[in-house]
Amino acid sequence: MKDEPSDALLVIAACQGDHAAFGAIMRRHKGWLYRFIYRHVAGRDDAYDLLQESFISAWSALARFDPDRPFEAWLRRIALNKCRDHARRNAVRRAALAVLGLRKTQSGEDESAPTPESKAASDRALCKLETAIAALPRKFKEALVLTMLEGFSHKDAGEFLGISAKAVETRVYRAKRRLAAVLKRSDLSELIGEG
Repeated sequence: MKDEPSDALLVIAACQGDHAAFGAIMRRHKGWLYRFIYRHVAGRDDAYDLLQESFISAWSALARFDPDRPFEAWLRRIALNKCRDHARRNAVRRAALAVLGLRKTQSGEDESAPTPESKAASDRALCKLETAIAALPRKFKEALVLTMLEGFSHKDAGEFLGISAKAVETRVYRAKRRLAAVLKRSDLSELIGEG
């Protein structure tokens, strides 16, 4: 509509403290941005949470936005980074379950939205796991990350690392054993919701 201010003008107003201007930005972009995020995470609750996180990050970084560039592209990049972070956290959870042989069946998963307390506990457990993975010897860490987090087959990871598929399999096995020794089952119970 011709009477509506451009995104660039709204950003300038929001940077000057006009909260209504940022509200107008959110109303203008929330529909397409939610659909964009949903295509990446395929879960309504997760998509809604990531939409909120994207707008919070956009608000925090608004002063760095270049008004000569398209706002939608800038906002899409923020949302994509949030989706990637979400995917990474989920990959770490799956890796943790696989490392320790802990699995939940599809029917046994809790489909209710996580509480803030359970999210905080999950984030603490993820931090422990990420720290333990970072402390692995490089050759074990590379094999584990490529296969369990990046989805490479042992053969493809071996080609990437310049070693055989069997060597990758051995390194992943040893990495899992080291992680299991460092991380007790109770350390990861927060990740899977077990007491």
